[in-house]
Amino acid sequence: MIDHIENEYAKFWIEKDILYFVYKDGVFIDLAVATKIVKDRLLLQQGKDFLIFCDVRGVKGADKSARNYLALEGSVLTKAIALLVNIPLTNALSGFYIKTSSPAIITKIFTEKQEALKFLNNHTLT
Repeated sequence: MIDHIENEYAKFWIEKDILYFVYKDGVFIDLAVATKIVKDRLLLQQGKDFLIFCDVRGVKGADKSARNYLALEGSVLTKAIALLVNIPLTNALSGFYIKTSSPAIITKIFTEKQEALKFLNNHTLT
């Protein structure tokens, strides 16, 4: 069984039924990057649904086709997504993503890791 994956854009691992997903610094997400990221995430998940903790603080931008892909096809096998952002850039990018791409899965933005994890842990109870 695979316990983690790392590519040139992000690293992924599973801990206590949460899939952690951390983008590397300076990543710009286009459709090719989004497709690679989702492919690797699904490989790690091996067909199982997960709550996703996604640290997007390293992302410097994303194009429209990538945002749309991540909001729809990229939501496969996810129960809920907590996006960890910093102020102001990734917060603005993430807010824009949620407003314009309408992700298929409940997606919330956080600036504190513990609040994001609390949301995910509480989501399993609802």
